[in-house]
Amino acid sequence: MAKSAAKKTDKSIEGLTYEEALTELEAIVASLEEEQNPLEESMRLFERGQALAAYCSGLLETAQLKVQKLTGESTAAFEEESE
Repeated sequence: MAKSAAKKTDKSIEGLTYEEALTELEAIVASLEEEQNPLEESMRLFERGQALAAYCSGLLETAQLKVQKLTGESTAAFEEESE
């Protein structure tokens, strides 16, 4: 798993879709949890994972703002109702 996660880390994050970024993030997490990577590799994967998490969060925030603009409503009421 580490080798497949390592190969994906060469691609620019900004060029990824949300789904691609999330899939890569999941692969990195699995690699960090399941495999014994050298420290340098673990740190590189961790840094890439942090960047991917921030990127995904930004995409979700942008989507939420777009939905709020389109509906003219806050999504907080929806979140409270779904619990």
